[in-house]
Amino acid sequence: MIRWLTDNILKFSNKGLFSSNFYYIKDLNLLIDTGFSLDREKIIKEFGKVVDFSKIDKVIFTHLHFDHIGNYDLYPNAKFYAHKEEINSLKKNKILTILDPFLAEKFDININDVSKLSLPKNYEIIHTPGHTIGSICIYDNKNHILFTGDTLFFTRKGKAGLPTSKPGAFPNSLKKLSKLKYLAVCPGHDI
Repeated sequence: MIRWLTDNILKFSNKGLFSSNFYYIKDLNLLIDTGFSLDREKIIKEFGKVVDFSKIDKVIFTHLHFDHIGNYDLYPNAKFYAHKEEINSLKKNKILTILDPFLAEKFDININDVSKLSLPKNYEIIHTPGHTIGSICIYDNKNHILFTGDTLFFTRKGKAGLPTSKPGAFPNSLKKLSKLKYLAVCPGHDI
């Protein structure tokens, strides 16, 4: 299901076991995550009515788990970005980083360090290790919207018992987020 959260932010969500949300920021022509591969047909059908996939030029991954990167190949002209710690984790062990051997085998794209991405001043990339070592959140300080990936959901924080998790870092990451003045949380899952 897609819906406009603002006149500039489109959210795709689906109810499924591993389905995840991803977000399109229209004025930046940017995606935050690409969703779960099992949602592919719905993404093509619904999201494809609103956005020309070939024209997306930037994708930021909040982290590199399979349910957030599964449709990377729908965006043939995009440059991909993630935190350098997440990129390093991927280089060390693709399967433990992605958590899906099939996707890990075919996931062979160039991912750039998100710190090299030029964004308007009102967007801040915040390194929030915990769920993974390279998890990030994106904060729009003009509109007070926080895109949290799997760091923070509506009702709880993300899991920290996965192979590339950094459980000891979670308290500091959540402390960083608690200092922000956000009006809306846009999580990776609606839980």
